Amino acid sequence: MCIPDKNIYKPHLATIESIVDETPDVRTLRLVFQDEAVRENFAFRAGQFAEYSAFGSGESTFCIASAPTRGGYIECCFRAVGRVTEALRRLEVGETIGVRGPYGNSFPIEAFFGKNLVFVAGGIALPPLRTLIWQCLDWRDKFGDITIIYGARTESDLVYKHELAEWQQRSDVRLVRTVDPGGNGPEWDGQVGFVPTVLEQVAPSADNTIALVCGPPIMIKFTLPVLEKLGFTDNAIYTTLENRMKCGLGKCGRCNVGNVYVCKDGPVFTAAQVKAMPQEF
Repeated sequence: MCIPDKNIYKPHLATIESIVDETPDVRTLRLVFQDEAVRENFAFRAGQFAEYSAFGSGESTFCIASAPTRGGYIECCFRAVGRVTEALRRLEVGETIGVRGPYGNSFPIEAFFGKNLVFVAGGIALPPLRTLIWQCLDWRDKFGDITIIYGARTESDLVYKHELAEWQQRSDVRLVRTVDPGGNGPEWDGQVGFVPTVLEQVAPSADNTIALVCGPPIMIKFTLPVLEKLGFTDNAIYTTLENRMKCGLGKCGRCNVGNVYVCKDGPVFTAAQVKAMPQEF
């Protein structure tokens, strides 16, 4: 929930508390709401998203990348690829940003209690799963085995490197890191191969297991058949389609696929729901 305002387009003001450059073109901002009431009452569920404003340049849509279990701040992670994201990247610690949200549905985490979890992510698509990963780790006793398979084109394209190192040291998590062929340096100690290929090699059991997938469309296209081959049903596979959204309110029509509005009906969908969408997706 957030503090209601009669103007649905009016953002809350937040201060940039810290900045982390994940890769040469990907940055994480930690934000603290300036209004005390908003700061104390803002709540969201893993999988929801927000609109982030660089005043004078516009706003852009990203997931809330921090965990709902960790209050007092929120985080967003983005690649500088256009006018708004370039403007967001120029902001410094202590400056003000606008935040609207949270919007959209979420991962049904309560339905995952008692189950094994397999997270499969590629490149900049780790942030939408990171929010859920940290919530599951904060509630570790509610889940079975947790496996994280994460890959990028090169070592330098991996985001959250410090957290990857932390997850790798945990005895209650299995982390598999991979880079595309040719993307590894001489000191790389992870796998080499495309994410779907590595997933098939790891071959997690589908028994009592939920798969959570996020990545470029081409990665998802080749990952879903691997999961099917491993025995995962379409209703046991979840993904998020946040890259199709713009206004967040179902007004602009950019995210509609047939009669589905990703920003209002999603962005979290099962594989069964995605397969039921028109081929334009």
